[in-house]
Amino acid sequence: MPIRLSPRLAAIVNALPLQPHSRVLEIGCGPGAAARAVARRLTSGSILAIDRSATAVAEAQTAAVEDIRSGRMSVRQVSAEDFVLQPHEEPYDIVFAVRVGALDGRHPEAGQKVLQRIAMATKAKALLFIDGGDPLRELLIPRH
Repeated sequence: MPIRLSPRLAAIVNALPLQPHSRVLEIGCGPGAAARAVARRLTSGSILAIDRSATAVAEAQTAAVEDIRSGRMSVRQVSAEDFVLQPHEEPYDIVFAVRVGALDGRHPEAGQKVLQRIAMATKAKALLFIDGGDPLRELLIPRH
């Protein structure tokens, strides 16, 4: 079934530097439309879509049954501030977030915690993108 994306969301997904094997993390997935579009571009890779809202996670799971069954997508209810890799979970190559206040400057204190969580859950050369560019802007992942 084709995924209906707004032109803005389609531009964001199209701008991500996805490879067929990428491990992708979407923060604040909402109903999961962007995550499903990303999943369809992956072969051996996968996307984990997270959201703090149980309602959003339920909507994303319902809409993504075939993508989840294929192993290319999973959904988890967790806030970005609390996100950690689960045992045996591989780190991520690409992280993106659309309209996430902790990353777009609206909530700077939460943003610092989220960036630390992203750093712990990503590979050394991972990339982080948020909306607000043309159509994306890259944020540096703090490495200590």
